[in-house]
Amino acid sequence: MAHRVNVRETGEHFWVEPEETVLQAAKRQGIRIHSDCEFGGCGTCRIHVTQGQVQYEDDCLPMSVADEEHAAGMAAACQARLVGDIEISLANHQDDLADAQEVDATVLSVERACSGIWRVRLQLPEGVAMDYRPGQYLNVLCEDGRTRSFSMASANAANGVVELHIREIAGGRFTQQRLPTLQAGDTLRLMLPLGQFYWREKDWRPMVMVATGTGIAPIKAILESLLDNDDCPPISLYWGMRNVEDLYLVEEIAAWADRLFEFQFVPVLSNADGNWTGARGYVQHQVCEDFPDLSEHAVYLCGSPAMIDEAKALFGLQGADSQFVYADAFNFQADSQALPA
Repeated sequence: MAHRVNVRETGEHFWVEPEETVLQAAKRQGIRIHSDCEFGGCGTCRIHVTQGQVQYEDDCLPMSVADEEHAAGMAAACQARLVGDIEISLANHQDDLADAQEVDATVLSVERACSGIWRVRLQLPEGVAMDYRPGQYLNVLCEDGRTRSFSMASANAANGVVELHIREIAGGRFTQQRLPTLQAGDTLRLMLPLGQFYWREKDWRPMVMVATGTGIAPIKAILESLLDNDDCPPISLYWGMRNVEDLYLVEEIAAWADRLFEFQFVPVLSNADGNWTGARGYVQHQVCEDFPDLSEHAVYLCGSPAMIDEAKALFGLQGADSQFVYADAFNFQADSQALPA
């Protein structure tokens, strides 16, 4: 039998059939729950179950919901199924975001950022007003019907120029076949803006921002949007890479120091040689060493699912409040319909 879901904020309700997830039922009945990956990895569709409970296939929690979060009522709507009526809070899904649109963008430049990573600049069509929040991503709509998702590294698109940082993926049809052949003047079909990863101004908490690899791209967009902002909170940025040669943005980041409030930048290398004098190991471990108490911070995580999964667990032990932890997991799969990658 179907079960009823009541939405605390609006008084709306919808029904979930036995074969449906909460997200599928909400979409079918016009209830807006933001989502991205839809396999439980990113956390975009997380809801707060304030009455009742949900269950998951094989009783296995999705990656985006830790044990203690599940106990506190947090749920991944894309995987959650019902055994009874529930009430949910959609407070994190009430932001007034611009609707995504399809456009044909022109390639302005394609260049190497470092080994295995490209920087691509695209020009949106004249007259297209893209209202997006720095940190969001776009989809490239490929000719074979698949999509490839990439975070935008641009602070704004007032001039219609969008920058992407793209890592080559072994066997990737786009990153290893299409991308190396792109030239200035070529056209890409895009869907944008998308996603729920952006700065929550209403939090106004000191921020700890943690990135691995090209996860630095959306964080770059957020931080550049805060340059010279008198209301900018204190910011600590941790960027994990393997080698010093991979730190392709280090000079740009260094230039932000005097334009952000109490800005600290800590690059962390997992495979540094003997000449490296900075932090070593995994970036999430360095944050734990530097921040024994994260209870007053907002945390932004962007990069590999493994890093994000462990960081959420570790930071929870450091007192981080899951309501103020925002994540954008990059799913590097050659032929998936993907999270930003």
